[in-house]
Amino acid sequence: MRLLYLTAGAAEMYCGTCLRDNALAAALIRRGHDVVLTPIYTPTTTDEPNVSVNKVLFGGVSVFLEQHVPVFRRTPAFLDWVWDSTPMLKLAAKRQIKVDPAVLGDMTVSMLKGVDGYQRKEFRKMVRWVTGEGRFDAVNIPLTMLIGLARPLRDALGVPVGCTMAGDELFLENLHEPWKSQALALIRRHVGDVDVFIAVSEYCARFMAEYLTIPPERIRVVPLGITIDGHDVTPMRSSPPYTVGYFARVAPEKGLHVLVEAYRRVVERPGVPPTRLVAAGYLLDEHRDYLHAIEARLLEWDLDDQFRYAGAPDRAGKLALLQEMDVMSVPATYDEPKGLSLLEAMASGRPLVVPDRGAFREIVTNTGGGLLVRPDDPDALADGLFALLTDRTRAADFGRAGAAGVRRLYTADTMAAAAERVFGDLVSGSH
Repeated sequence: MRLLYLTAGAAEMYCGTCLRDNALAAALIRRGHDVVLTPIYTPTTTDEPNVSVNKVLFGGVSVFLEQHVPVFRRTPAFLDWVWDSTPMLKLAAKRQIKVDPAVLGDMTVSMLKGVDGYQRKEFRKMVRWVTGEGRFDAVNIPLTMLIGLARPLRDALGVPVGCTMAGDELFLENLHEPWKSQALALIRRHVGDVDVFIAVSEYCARFMAEYLTIPPERIRVVPLGITIDGHDVTPMRSSPPYTVGYFARVAPEKGLHVLVEAYRRVVERPGVPPTRLVAAGYLLDEHRDYLHAIEARLLEWDLDDQFRYAGAPDRAGKLALLQEMDVMSVPATYDEPKGLSLLEAMASGRPLVVPDRGAFREIVTNTGGGLLVRPDDPDALADGLFALLTDRTRAADFGRAGAAGVRRLYTADTMAAAAERVFGDLVSGSH
């Protein structure tokens, strides 16, 4: 098959969706398919070989200018190449334009209006490019927030269109009115333009069917998968000091503050071995105050010397960091539909203590790689952490089960095999 696979670039940020799309495209290519992985908004950043093409559709600078400065909606193409160029997009990315649903509502709605929105020129540029790239068998768009691309692509190429669902609701739910209601209405109106919706977890499929009024039979599940290479399963430490780890974006919804509260409770308990806390993950400028507040709290508790923020490591750094951990927790404060970092930790044999919610529940249940605890409850999280810090045999059992479960169910190859079935059915018309 020849697939046009669009992915929403996240500039210089390591983004779970970008990592997943790149790993899937690479695995499909290894299986003999021709996948044209094409970023939207900005180039993608991955910690594995990047298989995306050197072309960005709907360049983030152009989209922003066309939204806010009417004259840019009519500029000729020979001028657009300046702000659509990779150097310009990377320069803009370094400025870290705030990705805040509260202020991006009008642009979200405009993009959902498709050719009737302010970015109509970008839709024409997209059609011109894709029709010049030869014949495709199917197209996939990366988010329901970009569902406005479905009909123009289907009309231009005459092929079926899929749409991945991987956590759009977190952004949509934080839009201010009237943008939230308008965005949801537009997405629901465009549902018929998509031939198949692809959810990254069973939880995501169930939730989005109800949230966006999509008939369940039009949703297929392609579970997340990761590249296993480099994830060595080493023996668990049996003597302290032990490390509690966090690996996710440093943002309130990911729950680092909940983990810090639980950590304080753990280290105050009699019988706990010497322990430290390490956190890693991408930190947007808009969340620096959040991290500083956490660090100030740890200082107030005289625990600052037990905490380290390790930044956003590359792949080698990530693999080394996972080996450093003795238990990993991402106590998300919402029903997370993905859970990529959980798979990465388990692939390295590290046990989990995570909230019993969203896709976390099915990942831990399917692999047996850790403990599920009551969500949004530092005491319950502390109980789980204490259990694995003090019972190293149990922790090792979870680690082995998780490593085996990921290799059985959540590799890039198993993800690609599932996607291959979905797109094969789509192309043959049997979806």
